[in-house]
Amino acid sequence: MVQSGLAVFDMDGTLLDSLPDIADCVREILASHSLPPVTDAVVRGMIGNGVQALVTQLIRVTDPEGHTGMTPEETVTQFLSLYTPRATRLSRLFPGTEGALETLRAQGWTLAVCTNKPEAAARHILDAFKLTPLFASIGGGDSFPVRKPDPAHLLGTIAQAGGHPASTVMIGDMMPDLLAAKGARTQSLFAAWGYGDPTFAEQASASAASMADVPGKVAALLA
Repeated sequence: MVQSGLAVFDMDGTLLDSLPDIADCVREILASHSLPPVTDAVVRGMIGNGVQALVTQLIRVTDPEGHTGMTPEETVTQFLSLYTPRATRLSRLFPGTEGALETLRAQGWTLAVCTNKPEAAARHILDAFKLTPLFASIGGGDSFPVRKPDPAHLLGTIAQAGGHPASTVMIGDMMPDLLAAKGARTQSLFAAWGYGDPTFAEQASASAASMADVPGKVAALLA
C-alpha cells in the first residue's frame, strides 16, 4: 500500500524549465538600458529566491557602479510586465512532469505548489499547461508576508492545502526549498534535474534524478 500525504512542488527548476523565458526578459531589460546581454548560464544562477533577489543580483552584476540609474523597484516592475504575459513562450515542463503528477494523484496524494515566483505568474503558467486543477494550493512569493526560505511560506501553503507538516514532502532544486522544509519540519526531496548545485542534495531528506522518480521517492520518505 502506498503511503500518501501532501507533495509540495517548487516551480522554477522543478516543475518548469523556465530559464529560457526568464533569460530573454533579463536580456530585454539590459538592452533597454544599453547594457550588454548575459548568458542563460548567468541568469540560471540568479533564479530561486524570487524576482526581487533576481533583479538585485542582476543590477549588481551588470551595473555595479549605477551608471544606468536602474533601481530594484523599477526593474522588478519592468521584469513582471515583460515576463508574466509570456511566461510559457519558451518554457516547458520538465520531462515526466505530467505523468508523475497524475501518478501521485492516483496514489492518493494531495498536491501543492510553493514558489517564490509571484502567485499571478505561477497561476498563469499552471493554467497554460492545464495543471491548475491538480493542485489544492498555490503559494506564490507574494501570497504570504514571507517567502522561502522562511518556513512560514511553506507552512502557509500546507495549511491552505489542508495538509500537515508531518505528512508533507517538499520537492525542490534550490536551497530556499530545502531550508524551508527543514524549518517547517517536513521531509524534503532534492530535484537533481533542476538548477541547483548537486551538493544541495546533502541538505535534503532524499534526492531524485528525474520527475519520473518522484512518486516512488516521496512514498519511501513517508513510509
